[in-house]
Amino acid sequence: MAESLPSLLWAGLIFTIPLTLLSFAFGLTLGLATAIGRLFGPMPLSAVARFYVWVIRGTPLLVQLFVIFYGLPSLGILLDAFPAALIGFTLNIGAYSSEIIRAVISSVPKGQWEAAYSIGMSWRQAMSRTILPQAARVAVPPLSNTFISLVKDTSLAAAITVPELFQAAQRIVATTYEPLILYIEAALIYLVLSSVLSQLQVRLERRFARYGGMLEANA
Repeated sequence: MAESLPSLLWAGLIFTIPLTLLSFAFGLTLGLATAIGRLFGPMPLSAVARFYVWVIRGTPLLVQLFVIFYGLPSLGILLDAFPAALIGFTLNIGAYSSEIIRAVISSVPKGQWEAAYSIGMSWRQAMSRTILPQAARVAVPPLSNTFISLVKDTSLAAAITVPELFQAAQRIVATTYEPLILYIEAALIYLVLSSVLSQLQVRLERRFARYGGMLEANA
């Protein structure tokens, strides 16, 4: 067990963690653009955004990864395993985070828009300086949960040959024939990562709660 731990930790360090961070960053950006497109975009753009969210949320993540990695080559689009996984997770996170962002933006009272416009702000300024800061405070818990779930979902990348943590465990199992020990070891690493992220989530929520209290006190 001790001999396999460095290999699993290395796989997590160079594949699982970067895949998680990049997918979440790109997915969150895509989710914000999708949410704004659905709420404020013209009808064609809003329809495309709704269709994208409908397709991604209505199909399994594993199927999406298989379509990108194994299906696109039939159209002449060849992707290495890591970029294919990155695209798949980004599209998936983008769809789910867009619904969270759309909901929290919609929850901001219309009076905040009116107040921003009354002091001469443009739509862009109102969104970036007034609406999004308030929406972010509400969005932190659900987006944090999405991020923690993504850490565990990256294990699906093993199905398209990304040598991340779980795939490393499978590879070691094939040579040591100790599946119980290796899979428990991998599960413990995921558990540690999720626990650390959960603690960071709690601290982040407290910080935003204090920020929100300061805004209310100054209102």
